[in-house]
Amino acid sequence: MRVIDFFDRGALLHPDRAFMIAEDGTVTTHAEARERSHKTALAMIEAGFGYGKHAAIYSPNHPGAFDALLGLYRAGGVWVPINARNAVAENAYILNNNDVELLFYNSEFESNIEVIRKECPGIKTYVCLDVTGADAPSYADFIAGHDGVAPNFPDNPKDICGIFPSGGTTGRPKGILWTNQTFETMVAAMAAHMPPKKPPVHLCAAPMTHAAGVTALSLMGYGATNVIMNGVQLPQVMENIEKYQVTNLFLPPTAIYVMLAHPDVRKFDYSSLDYFLYAAAPMSVDKLKEAIDVFGPIMAQSYGQAEAPMICTYMSPEEHIEALETNKAHRLASCGQPCLLTPVDIMDDDENLLSTGERGEIVVRGTLVMAGYYKNKDATDEVTTSNGWHRTGDIGVKDEDGYVYIVDRKKDMIISGGFNVYPSEIEQVVWGHEAVQDCAVIGVPDEKWGEAVKAIVELKPGQSASEDEIIALCKEELGSVKAPKTVEFWDELPRSPVGKVRKKDMRDKFWEGQDRQV
Repeated sequence: MRVIDFFDRGALLHPDRAFMIAEDGTVTTHAEARERSHKTALAMIEAGFGYGKHAAIYSPNHPGAFDALLGLYRAGGVWVPINARNAVAENAYILNNNDVELLFYNSEFESNIEVIRKECPGIKTYVCLDVTGADAPSYADFIAGHDGVAPNFPDNPKDICGIFPSGGTTGRPKGILWTNQTFETMVAAMAAHMPPKKPPVHLCAAPMTHAAGVTALSLMGYGATNVIMNGVQLPQVMENIEKYQVTNLFLPPTAIYVMLAHPDVRKFDYSSLDYFLYAAAPMSVDKLKEAIDVFGPIMAQSYGQAEAPMICTYMSPEEHIEALETNKAHRLASCGQPCLLTPVDIMDDDENLLSTGERGEIVVRGTLVMAGYYKNKDATDEVTTSNGWHRTGDIGVKDEDGYVYIVDRKKDMIISGGFNVYPSEIEQVVWGHEAVQDCAVIGVPDEKWGEAVKAIVELKPGQSASEDEIIALCKEELGSVKAPKTVEFWDELPRSPVGKVRKKDMRDKFWEGQDRQV
């Protein structure tokens, strides 16, 4: 099935159910969204947009962005997500590198569009979603007069439906190719592991260009309602869960930490939630226990990456509770077991699959895995083994029950005095300090050790801690080799537009001027 087929199923079964609820309370039904998607597709086709061409949407979370996305897919287009929070230079690179021909944008980025027009000569059509742009029609004018039904394009499982930019943490973002089959496999896996228990109401607060948007698309076949917020704003997220009886919510761990630290977090009713999904980065076990206590037995975790989206492994709410009730709390540090449709294993650098308990690179295979990197065969070959496994770049270990534990990113490992030190292990301990809101552990240059372990800590508002007590806590839990040699306290850790801590930026500060980076 194509992406638009899932929406059409939901609209067929529930035409009068709300598809979108805007921040001002405006409701768009599935039937209304379906009609607009046909109008948008017809307008795009008239503008010269053809089947398999690439289009992008430059907007914060907004109903207009979802309208454009449905129309894009209705027109047989390929979605190139660009994060509204990226620097304009990075978005211009993504648009250029992935051959985007049509761009929908929000008027708040009008000044950036001037830059993009100069840097991206391949874009032939611009449409401003909310008003008439400086040199672009408004979305309302663009679709006006386009009545009827858009052509029904082929349903080829191997056709590309999305080109998702990689995180770009180690260089320029690469274009990750999703086929219709990639998307279909992801939807099927999420349906198998997270079946709706009642009509889904999804709160889309994290960027729709990433996991929150993918979650919204995955729920379309059920006729889900999407409550759309322009960012993780507090206490509005908590208020909306109660107000709209939200059933599904995705947030990265950093956003959950901020929620837990909010003074009003326990004042709201979260009983409607069926799945509070956390992913995108490891989560503190202590804060996960706190989240279960605050939000209820509804915390769920999935592990994936843009190259194998969302759900390679899964840990259900029931497994979280079982881990707490059966003296297996260590499982809360895992990302769950391999999903129904995606084999997951651990491999060494020589492509040998490792035994239970051995650390190596997490590898996955199956129809969830990308078709490759756009116009970059060398990069595709680099992450593909000779027998078809995809290398994730994550270091992990699998226990005797098949639970996968992410130890660290392969490139984040610290070699100190000849010992391999995995930052996530230390971060788990530091996160356990009652005054710590977030932390990141990196290697910094050291004449004696080569790399020395440094913890950079962000404290909860109004809390305090000392370097000595953080180091002592780590020595007690992990021993002196893994304990940080130094600790710094920063007001705020640098984060990517999707909330991930940017360790590369932190490392660069300390390695500047060095001849090596390890």
